[in-house]
Amino acid sequence: MRDGQRGLCFVRAAENGSVVMTSYGRSSGFCIDPIEKKPLNHFLPGTPVLSFGTAGCNLACKYCQNWDISKSREMDTLSGSASPHAIAIAAKDAGCASVAMTYNDPVIYLEYATDVAAACRDMGIRTVAVTAGYINAAPREAFFRHVDAVNVDLKSFTDEFYRKITGSRLQPVLETLEYISNETSAWLEVTCLVIPGMNDSEVEIAGLADWIARHLGDHVPLHLSAFHPDWKMRDVPATPPQTLMRARQVALSTGLKHVYTGNIVDPAGDRTDCHHCGAMLIQRDWYEIRDYRLTAAFACPQCGTRCAGVFQQKAGNWGRKRQQIRIR
Repeated sequence: MRDGQRGLCFVRAAENGSVVMTSYGRSSGFCIDPIEKKPLNHFLPGTPVLSFGTAGCNLACKYCQNWDISKSREMDTLSGSASPHAIAIAAKDAGCASVAMTYNDPVIYLEYATDVAAACRDMGIRTVAVTAGYINAAPREAFFRHVDAVNVDLKSFTDEFYRKITGSRLQPVLETLEYISNETSAWLEVTCLVIPGMNDSEVEIAGLADWIARHLGDHVPLHLSAFHPDWKMRDVPATPPQTLMRARQVALSTGLKHVYTGNIVDPAGDRTDCHHCGAMLIQRDWYEIRDYRLTAAFACPQCGTRCAGVFQQKAGNWGRKRQQIRIR
C-alpha cells in the first residue's frame, strides 16, 4: 500500500501494537474465468484462471466497477474462506493453469496474496496479479517477485486525473511499472480505461503509449477499454467505439507492437498480429480463441518472428465461461 492512502482496508491493531489483517483467508468469492478477462492476451491464451479477491481498496476511484467489493465496510462481503493451500488445490483440481488475485487490489492483502502465490508455485500453478500498482517500494519488491504475470491498470497519464478521480498519484504507479518490467521475471500487460472528456485525448493516449514503449518496451501489450457509467460517475457517457478504435491507432503509431480494445465489438482490437509482417497469429471473439497459429517456437508461421509472451503449444479451450466455485 502507499503512505497516506484514502481507501479502505480490513486491518486492526493487535495487543502487541502490530497491525493484523482481518481479511486473511477470507474472500468475496471464487470464480473460474478465461485468462483474457484479466485482461491478459499474451499469457497462456484460452486457459482457465481461478480468480479471487477480498474487500476494500487503497484507491478511491469514482468510477469503480467493483465498488460493492472495494468500497464495502462490511465483513459479510467476505463470504468465502480458504487457506492458500486450499486455493492451490482447488485450482489444480479444476484444471486451472493459474490463479488470479483480482476484483479488488491484491496489494492490500499482500501477506495473503504472497502465501497463495507460494502455495500455487509448490503445485505448479502460476499466479496473476491484477492491480493499480499504487504501492511503496519495500512492499512492491516483496509482492511482485512472487507472481508470474501482472496486469497494471494505468488509469491516466496525468497526475491531476489521479488526484481528483482516484485519490492517488501517478508517479508511484509509473515506478511500479518500471520495477515489474526491469526487476522481475513476471509477464506484464497494461490496461487503460478510456473515459470520455477525462483521459481520451489523442495527446494523452500518445504520451501514455510512448512512455510504455520507451520505459517498459514496445513488446508490452496495452489494453484500451471502454468506460461504462458506474459508482459516482453515472452521469459520464460510455466511451464510443469509434473513440476507442481511434485511440488504438494512435497508440500503435507510437511504436507499440500490440494494442487491444476491450468492452466493445472490434475484431481487429481482439486479434494478435505479427508485428513484423502483419499476419494474424491469434483470433479472438471477446474472451474466446477462434484461431491460434503460433508455431512450436511461438513464432509467426509466415515470417518466423517470435511473439512476445508466455505461450503453450496449443491454446486452451475454456472459452468465455464464468464458473463460480466454493472452496472448503
